[in-house]
Amino acid sequence: MFTIGDGRSIRHCQGWSRRQFLRVGSLGVAGLTLPSLLSAKAQARARSSSFYHDKAVVLLFLQGGPPQVETFDPKPDAPSDIRSCTGAIRTKLPGVEFGGTFPKLARLADKLAIVRSFASGDGVHNRWPIRTGNSESDGTMASQFSRLVGANHPITAIPTNACIVPEAVKPDLKLGQPTGPFTLQYVQKNYVTPGKLGNQYKGLMLDGGDGLLSSLQLSMPRERFEDRRHLLRQLDQLKRRFDQTGELEGASAVQQQAFDVLERGIAQAFDLSHEDPRTIAKYDTSRLVNMHEYHQGGKRYNGLRNQSRITNLLGKQMLLARRLCEAGCGFVTVVDSCWDFHADGNNPGCDVGMNALGWQLDHAIAAFLEDLEERGLSEKILLVVTGEMGRSPKKGRKAGTGHWSRLTPLLVAGGGLKMGQVIGETDRTGGEPVSDGYLPQHLRATIMQTLFDPAEARLVSGLPETAKAITDGEPIRELF
Repeated sequence: MFTIGDGRSIRHCQGWSRRQFLRVGSLGVAGLTLPSLLSAKAQARARSSSFYHDKAVVLLFLQGGPPQVETFDPKPDAPSDIRSCTGAIRTKLPGVEFGGTFPKLARLADKLAIVRSFASGDGVHNRWPIRTGNSESDGTMASQFSRLVGANHPITAIPTNACIVPEAVKPDLKLGQPTGPFTLQYVQKNYVTPGKLGNQYKGLMLDGGDGLLSSLQLSMPRERFEDRRHLLRQLDQLKRRFDQTGELEGASAVQQQAFDVLERGIAQAFDLSHEDPRTIAKYDTSRLVNMHEYHQGGKRYNGLRNQSRITNLLGKQMLLARRLCEAGCGFVTVVDSCWDFHADGNNPGCDVGMNALGWQLDHAIAAFLEDLEERGLSEKILLVVTGEMGRSPKKGRKAGTGHWSRLTPLLVAGGGLKMGQVIGETDRTGGEPVSDGYLPQHLRATIMQTLFDPAEARLVSGLPETAKAITDGEPIRELF
């Protein structure tokens, strides 16, 4: 982590006041620790190439396995142990119903596309199929995007790949001791991995930890922050250290860019205090669920350890995602956890889980889409909502469900794609597709062909292997 501090104490920056200094989300954003930033001109050429549409993607990942019946395929005429336990609600689309916790999305259904015949093909908590799109690179789709456009935006220097967890909104958050894939350490390790693409394409995770390659500290008195010359002298000392190892070529250009980035206040992209309070209020989901009730000591905890990753911060996570996209981040992943409804010793059942998470999801997505429309960004930002798998259609004791590989909820919105439709059909239990099914590689091709022009990409020589989904991948055809 690269941190500017006052020499007395080095603090993480999630407070983000002007009197505090910037950790990885500022000088890290400035790219001092990223060799890729030193090729900014090359990145600029890539971004200005005709095959890149200059759009962004927000992937809202519902970690744990969201239930397809409780979300967007409620099966109201099925037996009681199959149909949605939260009921069904009519949408703006004739004959289409959503689960009962989605009234706001029901009113926005003409701006959504629901893919009911989508499946991850994997029945365990495996981030690989969805996050990579079954890519041989083993890097997330976000890292694949960065590989094509560069790890940093050539103008703002913001990373093109970022991942937002609840700790990005509330850094002092303490979420107990969940199990396995629900730990923050698991998310840190697996959700920003670049695989074989190279560490320079690792995503920036705003979690209070180190999402980049190095851990560096540059000490400077607070009162001298406004002194350009003092800052550049400090950076010059850093340059000399890099010169000894040969790790940082062209550091003089980086010095100027680093200061320019600081001066322009790019860190504001990560600071919700710079947002209009009325907008924050529209996104805010904290009033919808008391997350502390589900944590240790809360009345709904009941020893269910994985509930400790339940938060009421998703709305602000989505607002932060929008701000990052506006600042130049092209692929933002938002992680919302605890969609694992076993009704066992660690997890709630569908009824408890959906009443904790479903209303919040409905509000956060609706606020995000309405905000994009007000700002004229609906065509520029593609929202994708899914998880690593679905849930078994038949509910057991306490509305518990198992892992399910054959269907996975998928919502798509914006990006210039065809909205107002439900794609695919499922059987009467909501367990199997009865129409042509889609898999993670189809989702990957859909995202890539939204961001890039396949015809133009074929004319570009020297594109990396990760570009195959642009030119060769088969997307979800009904969206185009």
